[in-house]
Amino acid sequence: MAVFHDQMGRKTELPHVPRRIVSTVPSQTEVLYDLGLEEEVVAITKYCIHPAQWQDSKVIIGGTKNIDVDHIRTLEPDLIISNKEENIKEKIDDLAKDFPVWISDVKDHSSATSMIRSIGEMTERKKEAERWITEIENEKEKISKRHLGRALYFIWKGPWMASGGDTFINSMMEIAGFENVLMDQKRYPVLREPEISEIKVDHVLLSSEPYPFKEKHLDEVSKLFPAAEVSIVNGELFSWYGTRMKKAYRYFREFQTAF
Repeated sequence: MAVFHDQMGRKTELPHVPRRIVSTVPSQTEVLYDLGLEEEVVAITKYCIHPAQWQDSKVIIGGTKNIDVDHIRTLEPDLIISNKEENIKEKIDDLAKDFPVWISDVKDHSSATSMIRSIGEMTERKKEAERWITEIENEKEKISKRHLGRALYFIWKGPWMASGGDTFINSMMEIAGFENVLMDQKRYPVLREPEISEIKVDHVLLSSEPYPFKEKHLDEVSKLFPAAEVSIVNGELFSWYGTRMKKAYRYFREFQTAF
């Protein structure tokens, strides 16, 4: 019996190396893939789009917020990997009554690499996990310490929602060189247009997900922030914690050259 503690401080007991893993979080599904767990992963969510081929080869157990608990039970998993923010607590707690559940709580670079390391330890992929962490750290070190200015990162429209200071997105903004103007706010505050007009920023970042901001939105947002540089950014590279951070840090270096 191996005992692990998740990022919530909860104990996870594994009687053997997991052979039937269910992932309820897209970014962590990608970690499992990159650690070489093709055979072990049996089920993922419909939003687990990386790797694309797993959408056809794995059982789909709903979305991150509406995982199908009954369906997961029939799969008899020996490890369920979830996340505090992305999954519904009551559903995960229900599954934890009968199956080993490991919950991540990722807020920044450090907790993200810790998550990769923990998954590597639980699945006996320590070497692979450490290799990925080293490569991620190396890419991070190459990013310029240049300050790009004050920024607002929108994740949604109708209503307008932006990233606050206690999010993983905020930590990635800082690494990229941006100062989040909503640093003192929690999670993803809703901003009304009267408030928006009073916000002074150098950059407005429109995320490609979860709301699919497109080029057509640039003019609309530019009218709200006439003095700011408005850009569409790759939402996956600002919000997916895990092995995708290696690509994110390369993206940030390229992004900095535009300003």
